[in-house]
Amino acid sequence: MLASIMQPNPDKERGETMSANVETMSDQEAAADSVALYSVSQLARQLGVTARTIRFYEDKDLISPQRAGTTRVYTHRDRARLMLILRGKRLGFSLREIKEFLDLYDVDPAHHVQLRQLLAAVRKRLAKLSEQRAAIDESLSELTEIERQSLAILASRKT
Repeated sequence: MLASIMQPNPDKERGETMSANVETMSDQEAAADSVALYSVSQLARQLGVTARTIRFYEDKDLISPQRAGTTRVYTHRDRARLMLILRGKRLGFSLREIKEFLDLYDVDPAHHVQLRQLLAAVRKRLAKLSEQRAAIDESLSELTEIERQSLAILASRKT
């Protein structure tokens, strides 16, 4: 459920738009994609981040890639989790909050607790952003007034 709400549109993330007549993935393609394995460099390239970023999220226990010998291999699930992490960060959520959402996904099969916590966090973030917008609007207004007064003083001194 969180994935369907928080899941970014990968085409939108790359700045592309989807046309209305896009073909859907076949069942075979979808099945192959769900078992696909990615190297850290492949995943980094696909998501537009560095391999170091991915390893950082691994160190923070947000993702747990499998190992093939000493090589990390990432599943479709790891990729989806990384997309959620990146979107959560872009929206201003802390890594702690993102980890809580992701952990609840595994624990709460019906996703009720997860959705309630997500809703509370989203409302809190909206309130904070609204406060910041009001502060920015006030600063812009004050700076515009200072600019106007400064221009008026300069104009009066030229004559």
